[in-house]
Amino acid sequence: MRYGRTVPVTEAAELPPAPEEARFVFGERFPEAVRYGELLADIGVTRGLIGPREVPRLWERHLLNCAVLSEVVPDGVTVCDVGSGAGLPGIPLALTRPDLRITLLEPLLRRTNFLREVVELLGLDHVTVVRGRAEEVLGKLPPVHVVTARAVAPLDRLAGWGVPLLRPYGEMLLLKGDTAEEELKHARAALSKLGVVETSVLHVGEGVVDPLSTVVRVEVGESPGGVRFAAKRAKAARRTPRRRP
Repeated sequence: MRYGRTVPVTEAAELPPAPEEARFVFGERFPEAVRYGELLADIGVTRGLIGPREVPRLWERHLLNCAVLSEVVPDGVTVCDVGSGAGLPGIPLALTRPDLRITLLEPLLRRTNFLREVVELLGLDHVTVVRGRAEEVLGKLPPVHVVTARAVAPLDRLAGWGVPLLRPYGEMLLLKGDTAEEELKHARAALSKLGVVETSVLHVGEGVVDPLSTVVRVEVGESPGGVRFAAKRAKAARRTPRRRP
């Protein structure tokens, strides 16, 4: 079955015209960004992936807000978007950064079906969709350089899911709101136990979004997730059958 054939390709009249900033941010992939916006405004709403009230602000609040995350993602790295939902921020990031290898991780079937359809329709060959929770894929997916997430959970809980998926010295880049500094303050003890060695709050999207997008950067040392998760990863690796050459 080819997932792309199941997507109704219709004009979403409700989607506002793209702002000029979108052409600059998405560049050659601007037409695909428009198509993605149309899909979110159409079947994204009918399937319950986004609320209908979000459609008028899809560009500023969602597509561009997520796309500017690309400003702080290193070149050529592997990325896992945890709790990807309707593909935010993973798909806008993929549209702006073909140099990345991105995994969209999502536990719900209706959402992973949508993500697979969109990935095929937009020709995102550098994106893979995986159904599952972060704690379920630990040791099954290769560790990544960067974990991303947006509006998934409080910082301490989100780090507990995402940090163990990182390679040594990797980082989480989390889109957060106005309470980012406060969340970070309350989560410091939990982050330290997870092997986090440095944290910072960044503001990205100058000249593109207003207000700027807030990103919490969580950097780990040589033991992502701490000792407990290192043992869990090793145990999972022993259970995974090795492929023959």
